[in-house]
Amino acid sequence: MSGHSKFHNIKLRKGKADAQRGALFTKLSKEIIVAVRSGSSDPEANYRLKVAVEKARENNMPQENIKRAISRAAGQSDAAAIEELRYEGYGPHGVAVVADAATDNRNRTAGELRFLFSKHGGTLGESGSVAWMFEPLGLVEVDPHGRSEDRLTEDVLVDGVEDIEFDVNDAVVYTQPTALAAVRDAIAQRGMNVRDAYLGMRAKTKIELHGPQLSQAFAFLEALDDHEDVQRVFSTLDLSDAAVAEALA
Repeated sequence: MSGHSKFHNIKLRKGKADAQRGALFTKLSKEIIVAVRSGSSDPEANYRLKVAVEKARENNMPQENIKRAISRAAGQSDAAAIEELRYEGYGPHGVAVVADAATDNRNRTAGELRFLFSKHGGTLGESGSVAWMFEPLGLVEVDPHGRSEDRLTEDVLVDGVEDIEFDVNDAVVYTQPTALAAVRDAIAQRGMNVRDAYLGMRAKTKIELHGPQLSQAFAFLEALDDHEDVQRVFSTLDLSDAAVAEALA
């Protein structure tokens, strides 16, 4: 699977939009804060912040909330305490997982994630324990908006694109890490609806599960993604159209 946005879109199809709104705004605020801390508080001078703000607007986050998050990051100590951390481990049935988080209390977050892994039959591991099973890439998540796979491929194929993962609801364009910004802007200029763009990871090999095992793995990833500190989740679970349809059945 790709990152938080793709999995969030799957959850929206399950009818959880209202329940997820508050948690989503919290995640978006943290994303804005860490973006400001990585550079400038001016979106035009800070590409990561520009993308974070656009993503917040795309998800109907009020402008006042966006301004408040930027102000917190630019001038208040509580925002400065938020740090980005990566957690790795195995979920149920051998699914390898990498979760990127933003937290102001690493001990609390680590304890809660360890509990989540254990509750679902998994194990939270050490840094590097599963990262070798993934490759770092830029990810641009795109709304196909009725395009066929061939048409979408034609529309997004620009310099720096490494691969394309298509389904009718969500498409992911994988880029060279250094080409992420250029590819994202080129795709947007072609009239595509870009849902998100970020540096992430892709599994080198995916695991196919079915029946109860798929349901258990899907439930674990959903619980992990619902955690307020978790920004994005990457796993080796196959989430093709057929697998998602089975999981949501």
